[in-house]
Parts: sequence; structure tokens; C-alpha cells
Amino acid sequence: MSRLEPLPLTVRLLLLARVVNQLGAFSLPFLTALICTDHGASLTTAGLVTAVFGLTTIPSRLAGGGLADRIGPRTTIVLGLCGCAVAQLAIAASPSLTCAVAGAVVLGLAFELHEPPSQAIIGESVPEPQRVRAFSLFSAALAAGAMGGGLLAALLGRWDLRWLFVTDAATCLACALLIRSALPHDRPAPPGARQDDSAVRPLRDRRLLNVLATGTAYALINQQTVMTLPLALARQGLPAADAGLLFTATAATTVLAQPLIRLPWTSRLTTPVALALAHLLLAAGLVGYALSGTLPALLASAVVWSLGDLLVMGRVYALVTDLAPPGGSGRYLAVFGTGWGIAATLAPLLGTQLLARAGTTTLWSTMAALCLALATLHLRVTPRSPGPGTVAKAVRHRVSDPA
Repeated sequence: MSRLEPLPLTVRLLLLARVVNQLGAFSLPFLTALICTDHGASLTTAGLVTAVFGLTTIPSRLAGGGLADRIGPRTTIVLGLCGCAVAQLAIAASPSLTCAVAGAVVLGLAFELHEPPSQAIIGESVPEPQRVRAFSLFSAALAAGAMGGGLLAALLGRWDLRWLFVTDAATCLACALLIRSALPHDRPAPPGARQDDSAVRPLRDRRLLNVLATGTAYALINQQTVMTLPLALARQGLPAADAGLLFTATAATTVLAQPLIRLPWTSRLTTPVALALAHLLLAAGLVGYALSGTLPALLASAVVWSLGDLLVMGRVYALVTDLAPPGGSGRYLAVFGTGWGIAATLAPLLGTQLLARAGTTTLWSTMAALCLALATLHLRVTPRSPGPGTVAKAVRHRVSDPA
């Protein structure tokens, strides 16, 4: 079957590089904890700083899509990863709260540059029937790196939170080197061959805006399980570094449960139904967080949450790619990705305030209720993935395998 054919070499090399990057991509959830413990900031101040970081990721994501079209995806990915490394080293070495905030701003501006070109390479190099599988494997590759990363976070976090940012910077540089060495050179389109910008208008596509709205709400919930989780654990009397173990359980589930994507009944689900089912699983996992008071119970809840997350990631990115007109997948993915920036801005503000005023049970119960609302909404507003005969095909193999 075509969906079981090997992925293009370019995509496989990209997945390998991102695994290396993800081995260290565990520092961000501990940014608020670092600001509180090392710089004496209040919980509210820490939430504001993290919100500023989230706000700066919005122009970063849009710039990533634009730069990929102008200077090429490989160069854009390398630029973003190097910028992240510089910012993380600055945060690790910051002698004051002001310097840490400046580092967080620079990190936000670089943080999302590499995502649109990475996703566009996958979307444009893989045939439409294989896109859900390809994006699910991309999520699994990130999770595979996160498994080791979560264990490192649990170890280094007990020693010194600053070393989390140093390690993250090192893996960003290693990933940039792999991308620079292994991926084919960027090939600018010849004059006259480039897609007319007037034909690619993501913000005028109502279908994309519907997906962006529900995707932003999902990202807001997702970010609570990343940014706010260490603080929530501390409120429950558990070490904040135990969040690394929960991240590892989440990542392991994402990797080991990949065969679920290929089951016949899963493949037959329409995108709205699959996303509704995913959000029911997310709600169940969050209810578990709300009711759990021990690490084993929290780990079990993380597994349930991860099964829902697995169903979301492959489906939603394949859907956005399918909705894009020829040559427009990078910009469609960039616009869709701004939802993560919005969520990263609002999540720490909402999460820290709920924790401070109502506690962990209310935080996770509120997020579970939002998941239930999204499950219903997906059945009403989420478009089905356009079929091969109804969607304008994205330009494929713009970044072709080396001969």
C-alpha cells in the first residue's frame, strides 16, 4: 500500500535532525520556574515574562514562512536554530531579571522560524494519501527525542535549572549542523516561476480560519500541560523536575502508539470525527490530572492525554496542507502556527492566575471542559480533508532528494 512506502530521503533526514534538537528541547517549561527561583520574581511576574515570550513567537512563525519562500527552507531552519541557541545561552548566563527577560524575547523571535519550513518540506515532499502518516511520524520523531530530553530534564533540573538552557542550546546547534550538512541546497525558483502572492491569501480562507480558531484553543490547552505543569506539581508538593518524567511518558506514548494511525478504522475516520475523538481523550487525561495526587496516577493520565494528542497532530497539519493552494503550504502552515504563539502568550497568564487563585484541580478541570467543548465544535465547523480531486495540489518536491 502506498501509505506504507518509505518516506523521501529529505524527510527522513529532517526527522533525524529534529530528534537531535528535541533531546534538549525541555528548557521552555522551566522558564517560569527559573525566573521565580533564580531571580526572585513572583508567580505573576513569571507568567508575564513567559507571555511576552509567547507573543514574540507570533511574528517569528510568520517570518519563518516568508523567509522559507525567499531564502529557502534549509537556510531558514539553520538561522532559527542558531538564534535559539544564542538566546538560551543568554538566559542561562543572565545575572538579573532584566537580562533574563531580554533573552526570553530574543528566544521568542527565533523560536518558530524553523517550524513552517520544516512542515512545508514534509507537506510538499509527501503524496497526499501519506500526509497524515508523515506528520504523525514527525510528531513521533520529536517525541522520541523528548523521551531522552525528559529524563535529562529530571536529572539536570535537580542540579541547576540553568543547565537545562545550556543543554538545549547545544542540541539546537547540533541540529543546525545536521540540517546544513545533510539537506539539499536551497533552490530558488527561477524568475517568473514563483507563485503569485495574490493567489495565496490564508487570512481570506474561511476554512483555514475555522481550523486556526479550534487549533488555537487546542494549543492553549496543550501549553498548560507544558508551561504550567512544573508549577502545578510544586503546588501539589511534588518536585517541579518530575514534570520531566511526565514529558517522557507523553513522548513514549506518542512513539509506541504510532501503529494506531495505520489501523483501518482509524484511517476511515473523517477529520472532524477523528479530532472530536481526540479531544475526548484529551479531556479524560486532564480529568486524571485534576484528580491525581501521586506520580503514578499522573503518569497514567499523561498516557491517556498523549493518545488524544497523537490523533490531533497528524490530522490537523495534513488538513492545513491539503487546504493550501499550489505553492502556498508554507504560508498556510505559518498562519495556522500563529495559534501556538497566541496560546503561548495566554497560557502562562491563564495558568498562573488559575493556580494562584483556585489551585490545580480547577486549572485542569477548566482545561478538560474546554476539550469537551472543542470535541463538539469540531463536528460542526472543521472541514473534511479535501480529496485528491477537489483540492489544489501543493507543489511537490520543491525540495527534492539529492541525486
